[in-house]
Amino acid sequence: MTRYFYAAAHEQFSPRELLTHAVAAEQAGFDGLASSDHYQPWWVPGESGHAWVWLGAAAQATRRISVGTGVTAPVHRYHPAVVAQAFATLEQMFPGRAFLGIGSGESLNESPVGLDWPGTDEQLERMSEALQLIDRLFDGERVDHDGRFFRTKGAFLHTRGQRRPPIYVSAFGPEAARIAGRFGDGLWTMGDPEMAPEVIEAYRASAEDNGREPGEILLHTGFSWAEDQDRALETSRVWKAAAVDEVFTDDWHDPEAMHEHAERAVEDDEYRESFIVSADLGEHAERIRQIEELGATTVVLMNVSGADPQAAIDAYGKQVLPVLRSGERVAA
Repeated sequence: MTRYFYAAAHEQFSPRELLTHAVAAEQAGFDGLASSDHYQPWWVPGESGHAWVWLGAAAQATRRISVGTGVTAPVHRYHPAVVAQAFATLEQMFPGRAFLGIGSGESLNESPVGLDWPGTDEQLERMSEALQLIDRLFDGERVDHDGRFFRTKGAFLHTRGQRRPPIYVSAFGPEAARIAGRFGDGLWTMGDPEMAPEVIEAYRASAEDNGREPGEILLHTGFSWAEDQDRALETSRVWKAAAVDEVFTDDWHDPEAMHEHAERAVEDDEYRESFIVSADLGEHAERIRQIEELGATTVVLMNVSGADPQAAIDAYGKQVLPVLRSGERVAA
């Protein structure tokens, strides 16, 4: 059975609002809770609560759903040993529920705290080294490491749960997907029919080459629902900034400039293609089915419904998730 994760958009909503959304998402029937992990939003004015602080509160406020980041970048803000400590702690407090999403990061989050943003090759090498460190620490090793990007001296996790939190590795291209196949317990990428097949194929081939079974395939999209079509678009259009490919890899770290660039670069129809933006719940269900057909074991759905996020959660709980699980269709 496909799982459906609710993604909390710290860029758009305050941590307090998102906590109420998390509780509502569990009640609506979502299987997991993913928290974006940013230092800045993609635009101004926006929000940017700290994901790790919020996850502890969200896990306590809910009872059963999986909780983790979508995704954390062990780049400059976070040393891999501290990432491992944080998520081992989350798993110890909430057994069987924690997961760790890992990515190579964006200049948006790392440049403001002092990193000179590197090229793509270095971004991937840094993520690969970080994953190896986290993997060893999760396994209970005491780690001495003197690498290109990170050092540890007898690093050890004194507090761990009985289970290793699964690590889902973000990849937007084949090179990152191969790293996911080597080190991850799953692949996290966009539910984009032009991107996902190649990325999934590279991930599965890498897992096989490394003698590992492929894990979860998490495909991600955003959704905006309102009772009026224009309102669904207008109250979520700031997310155009996340539909510009270069902001994920190049040195873009001024939210205002990113927003202005996206307004020029991304047409409304293109934005609707990248996210699910509609007043028609049947369209939401059908678009999610199409993402499932790309090979998803988990569909990650970020609520960007600025008009009424709570109403959007309720609509999904009553009319979208049950239909997806039953195979029926939703009336428009």
